[in-house]
Parts: sequence; structure tokens; C-alpha cells
Amino acid sequence: MKLVLLACLWASFAGVLLAEDVDTAKLEVRLVDGPNHCSGRVEVLHKDVWGTVCDDSWDLREAKVVCRQLGCGTALSAPRESKYGEGKGQIWLSDLNCTGTEASLTECEAKPWGDNFCNHVEDASVECSGEEIPEPGPIRLVGGPNRCAGRVEVLHEEQWGSVCHDSWDMDDVQVVCRQLGCGDAVLAPIGAKFGRGTDTIWLDDVNCTGTETAISECQARPWGEHNCYHGEDASAICSDSGITVSTSVRLVDGPNRCSGRVEVLHKDVWGTVCDDHWDLREAKVVCKQLGCGTALSAPRESKYGEGKGQIWLSDLNCTGTEASLTECEAKPWGDNICNHVEDASVECSEVDVPEPGPVRLVNGPNNCAGRVEVLHENQWGSVCDDHWDMQDAKVVCKQVGCGSPLSALGGARFGRGPDIIWLDDVNCTGTEDSIFDCQARPWGEHNCYHGEDADVICAVNKNLEELEAS
Repeated sequence: MKLVLLACLWASFAGVLLAEDVDTAKLEVRLVDGPNHCSGRVEVLHKDVWGTVCDDSWDLREAKVVCRQLGCGTALSAPRESKYGEGKGQIWLSDLNCTGTEASLTECEAKPWGDNFCNHVEDASVECSGEEIPEPGPIRLVGGPNRCAGRVEVLHEEQWGSVCHDSWDMDDVQVVCRQLGCGDAVLAPIGAKFGRGTDTIWLDDVNCTGTETAISECQARPWGEHNCYHGEDASAICSDSGITVSTSVRLVDGPNRCSGRVEVLHKDVWGTVCDDHWDLREAKVVCKQLGCGTALSAPRESKYGEGKGQIWLSDLNCTGTEASLTECEAKPWGDNICNHVEDASVECSEVDVPEPGPVRLVNGPNNCAGRVEVLHENQWGSVCDDHWDMQDAKVVCKQVGCGSPLSALGGARFGRGPDIIWLDDVNCTGTEDSIFDCQARPWGEHNCYHGEDADVICAVNKNLEELEAS
């Protein structure tokens, strides 16, 4: 009995010494026969002899410790069954049980040194991100029509979780699309556009510049820290999804949303189009892009007034089959010898597009996105975002002839209204023809301020309408 007790005490004492020794020297663990010093078969040093680690119970938690111990970033995978070849000699460790927070493998629970029922076919390996070029962490888009559109989910601590839509914008989506190899950002839907997540919310207040290679490189709250619920899950629509929306062109100063001076968005600035070579082929593309039917005419010489600021496009040469003006041949952005007397316009047929009622969307990129305003007693006023959701947005988008809703926004995302707040606690079923048919408080009765003005983003693209119907 005394011998057993002494043996246990010595083993404990020796384990402490080994842990202290390993903490001071990375050389007591190494990765061999891999493509670099941060990937390969795991070997540990014991009694001046290098030996391998058995893959029994081996997973990312143990790999995480090894990568940290070697200064090799994060663990990408924990291969088993001698992926990087079979070692020779001793198999030192087996049945490791790390939490992933340890500084060294010797701090993890395990069988005694050399105690195992393994052979070298079971040698464990590790693949780390590397200290100089960390690999992007796993990310995916779910609930959408394909891998390039859907709710944003990220993998952290072996669990998938969603991203809160606070501060979510196109710069964040650009990073997501790049990370997934899905092209460019098309839209940054919020409000759980592609359904609510069911697990944790990992990220909040994401603030990317748009140049990062992975969302994990963007500024954000610490992992898991948020003040959100899954109704605020963020989504992304990338160009490779096949979905396009009319957020980069608009018609202004005309009699309706389908006729007016053509303006295009570039570098977050709206500018006009020069009428050099402007004809029905270009007009056809604009009408298609806006969901406004066929082109009736392509007026030149600023029929709908002269614009201000930038003249972005000139010498356009469309075939008429393009989905967007940006797909047509043209001079480089801003390269022209024009003035605003030559601003181009378009008049579309508005086929299958109902006339807007006494509701409008203002301060948005086009007539199908913006702050919701309704006309009552000959005065325009805003709508409070209390209980504002996709059913309400669906009615508004239908009423203004803009197809299906992409997002039901709150918090005055498109600016605060200057006048009265007409409606509060709007509760549509989504089947109404007008927002005035929905349940709500009496006109002008509310407990809101303009920082709570409701907004919507609608889709006039056929693909998105089919998506909403599915």
C-alpha cells in the first residue's frame, strides 16, 4: 500500500515537473512529415525520446492545444489514422482529454506515459492555420435557394451560430461573399429574411471595412456577446446566387417610378447617364432591371430635368438582353465629355405594375426601398416600427408595385421623418391590398419618436419573387 501511495505521489510530482518544463519549451511537441511546421504528425518528447500520440479520443480540442503550444494559430482539423505517416518507436500518449484551453498537452488528462493499446497506424496529426496566414474560419449561408444566398452562420467552438443584424451592411456582406467564393455583395438583408436560426448567436455589431478576407477579421463584439434575438439574424445575397435586385439604378423626377431621368449608383454616389448613343436598347435594360415592363421610349437631352453632381456613364452600348446597365459596354466610370443638358431618361410600360396608392418609400436608393410614409388628411407621415415585420412589408411592397419584400427594417434606417407619425402597432396578415386595410392604432395615436420610423426594402426581381412564394 505504501509503495502504491509513493508511486502515485511521484507520478503526480513528475507530472507537475513535466508540465512546467513543457510550458517553457515548444520543442517538447512537434509536427513532422507535414507540408510545413504547423501541420503534420504529432510527436512529444519524454525522457529525451520523441514519441507519437495515439488517436483514441483525439479531436479538435487536443489539436487546438497543440496549435497554441506551437504558436501556429487555430486548429483547422485533427486527422487520425496516421494521415502524415506512421511514426516509429514509442507511443507516449493516449486517451487525451483536453478542454482546449490548456497551454500544453501535458496539462490535459491522459493515460500514464507509454500506457496504451495502440499501434502507429493510429498516430494522431494536427493541421493548424499557421501563424502568418491564418485561414478563414468556417462560414455558410443557409435557408436560401443555394450556397450563395441565405442566413449567415459561423462556426465557433465546434458549434454553428448566427450573426445579429445590428450594423449589418454591404461591407459585411462583401466580406462574406468573398470568403465563400460567391462573387460580390448584392444585398444585406436583415430581420431573419431567410428564417430564424435555432442555436447560439455568435456575432453582433459586425463592422467590416469590406477589404477583409474573412468575417472573423472584422471588428465585432466578443464571441457570443450580443443583445439580439433570432428575429434579427443577418443574411447575405451574393452575385453568384443568380439573384439580382434593382438597387443600382433609379428613375427620378418623372410622373411615376417607371419613367424619369436615369441615375446609377457607383461608389455610394448617385450620378446620371450621358445620352451619347442612348437608345431603346439601353432603355430596355433599365426597364427590365426595375421590373417596369418594356421600354416605350428613350428620351434624351434631359427631358426630366438636369441632374447634379457626377455623370457616371457615357457611350453605353447595350444589346438589350443584359440584366443590368453595368453589364453593357461603356466608357470607364466618370469618363465623358458631357454635361447635364445631355442627361438620359427612360419611359417604361409599367406592365403588371399597379399604380402606387397613398403610400411611398422615401430616402432609399430607389422607389422600392426606403422609409415608409402614408398620406392621411393631405399630409405625409411615417409609420412606427413597433411590431413591424415581413407581413407588413409584404403589403407595402405590393401596394407600391415593387414585388416581394426583402427586409422589414426599423430604427429609421433610411433617415428620420420630419412630420407626423401616422401609424403605430401595424399588424398585417400579408394578404391585404393596402396598409390601410391592416389592423393598427387609430390615425396619429402612437408612443414613438422618429428614431423608430419603419422602413422596407422590396424586390422587383423575378427570382426573388419566386423565392418568396416557395
